[in-house]
Amino acid sequence: MKFNCKKVIAILMLFAALWVPSIDAAQELTLILDWFPNVDHLPIYAARQQGLFAEEGLNIKIISPSETADGLKMAASGNVDIAVSYEPQTIIAAARGLDVIVFARLIEHPLTTLLFLKGQGIESPKDLSGKKIGYTVPGLMDVLLSAFAKVNDIQDYRAINVGFAIVQSLTAKKVDAVMGPFKTYETVTMAHKGYEVGYFELEKWGIPDYDELIYITSKKNMQKNQAALAGFRRVMARAIAQVRRNPQQAFADYLKQVPEADPKIESDAFKLTLPYYAARQHLDANRWQLFADFALKYGLIDKKVDVADVLWTE
Repeated sequence: MKFNCKKVIAILMLFAALWVPSIDAAQELTLILDWFPNVDHLPIYAARQQGLFAEEGLNIKIISPSETADGLKMAASGNVDIAVSYEPQTIIAAARGLDVIVFARLIEHPLTTLLFLKGQGIESPKDLSGKKIGYTVPGLMDVLLSAFAKVNDIQDYRAINVGFAIVQSLTAKKVDAVMGPFKTYETVTMAHKGYEVGYFELEKWGIPDYDELIYITSKKNMQKNQAALAGFRRVMARAIAQVRRNPQQAFADYLKQVPEADPKIESDAFKLTLPYYAARQHLDANRWQLFADFALKYGLIDKKVDVADVLWTE
């Protein structure tokens, strides 16, 4: 049989023209959340529902942590590609020599509070002296609590790890307050359960402004998957812009992706969270350095961190 090279080439070119990449051909990245899925993460789920990741050739596998401190550790060790983390947690990790780098933003101002039930005689942070204070994320919120206590002269308190059990710990009087709940979420959850709460916003009580939720990876993974991670960042910029333009549609897309979510609680929380989604993906090195220097001064870290080593700003 005579081999017709031109004919074979023509057939191959025809197949190439007809072939359309599927999600199976996309690059898969594993992303671990900082908490159970909630509206803090809405832009991620809306982007997936709207096909924005697929447009960048990405397939994002989302997992939830079993422990509140899992995400950063798994990203630093390379067991996941991306973790949703916190600026203070990342500064602490960098000071300890962990292999982490920040490449995108999700929530651009603090949501963390020191939360308590009203009617307990707590009017100022100093009223928590001698009390039991819970914290949510070991290695972060207990350290942040220590700095908050120093700034606000809270004396002789007892720190207790409550993990995910914020509501149970407060209502059962196991603790008098908890460091870590978000003013846009746990306040709503407590209100829906019939509890009236008060809280101290960190940035109004001596803690510098910071990016609450960020995306981190390891430096090794950044070298390996820089193009994919840059694509992920572009998706986040587009997704958040679309959330702002059409919040109702974004919320509906989120519920399709997270059908177990309570629509009433999540809707109320979403309204409070919407203004805090990162308007830009730019990482402000001066702002980060201000927080890192504060962290050193108040004992969150024990050696200076140069944030230029932590931020991917290309």
